[in-house]
Amino acid sequence: DFMIQGGCPQGTGTGGPGYEFEDEINEHKIVRGTLAMANAGPNTNGSQFFIVTADATPWLDGKHTAFGQVQSGEDVVQRIGTTQTGPGDRPVTPIEIRSIKIEG
Repeated sequence: DFMIQGGCPQGTGTGGPGYEFEDEINEHKIVRGTLAMANAGPNTNGSQFFIVTADATPWLDGKHTAFGQVQSGEDVVQRIGTTQTGPGDRPVTPIEIRSIKIEG
């Protein structure tokens, strides 16, 4: 396992917000703690995002818009990443992000 993913409005893991926006690819490597947009191909960003739990994911570099980095709470990310999953790779026990702080 190399990431945790969220942001599906329908809760199915395959939905989106009803719109898409262009990629903003940058030179940032997709590594542990990176926050990036999930997509279904070029310029298909919507509401889904992922946080990387592996040290490096070179197969994702240049294909996803990276827009953040976990600064604290990496232990929480790792615990979510090791949660038991069922069909569709969904957590057996629902997980919610209740708060997040974004600084620029």
